[in-house]
Amino acid sequence: MDEKFALQRPTTWASTPNRRIVAGQHMFVYRDLGPDRGVPLVLLTHLGATLDEWDPRFVDAMATDRRVIAVDLPGVGGSTGQVPATVAEMADSVEGFVTTLGLTQFDLLGFSLGGFIAQQVALEAPGLVRRLVLAGTGPAGGAGIDHPTGGTYIYWDMVRASLARTDAKEFLFFPRTRAGKAAARAYLARLRERIMDRDEPISLSSFHRQISVIGAWGRAAPQDLSRISAPTLIANGDHDRMVPTALSRDMHARIPGSALIIFPDSGHGGVFQHGDEFIAALRSHLGTDD
Repeated sequence: MDEKFALQRPTTWASTPNRRIVAGQHMFVYRDLGPDRGVPLVLLTHLGATLDEWDPRFVDAMATDRRVIAVDLPGVGGSTGQVPATVAEMADSVEGFVTTLGLTQFDLLGFSLGGFIAQQVALEAPGLVRRLVLAGTGPAGGAGIDHPTGGTYIYWDMVRASLARTDAKEFLFFPRTRAGKAAARAYLARLRERIMDRDEPISLSSFHRQISVIGAWGRAAPQDLSRISAPTLIANGDHDRMVPTALSRDMHARIPGSALIIFPDSGHGGVFQHGDEFIAALRSHLGTDD
């Protein structure tokens, strides 16, 4: 094999192979793409999600000029072990993963459950996180988080998705407007573009453990978010029914110097429905390696 080709890093989500690394008691599966320079962007995803839930358009856009690393949390997808019992334990596992990779500083983006973990990492290890992005998420003790799938509308949306033989995210992430329906179809089609090395879906037991962790986060005492020192971008749709949009505004009020974007006519998946705007805002927020 040509040495230059062997050393070439993947540049698209569809062509990025799964990689594995042992950190502590877990073997993590992750994907690593984009030029290996500057401060990497680490991605943490939502309840029940494997690596294949990341929008390829979003990842590819971010990987044009920076290293992007996405990881399956313990007990999810290809990563081994049991789902940690608390958000704090999940954060510890993420810290172990990135330090085993040899990262001494990184930018961190957490979506939904991943945003809970990202807050915890930023609080526990401020020296590791250069810039923070919290999307579709909320703080510990946030009203409504303790019942992540308990709302009647969420249960009904999951039933509707099952009857329609489609992904529940079509109903849970996007509004049932003309624009929302079109955005949902386009998003789900993009998720199917990757063919190689696809993840196994999360097991039912791991899904239930994640739900328990989220419920405990919602019942926890509020944290002192003023201690987050990393410049922070907060983004959500204006009608998030899974993690109420009001919680994004709450975090914005409590994290010093944070920036807030609320996308119109969108829900939990607002950052994917308004992908171009989110990517532009994120690239501006991350800036250069200062």
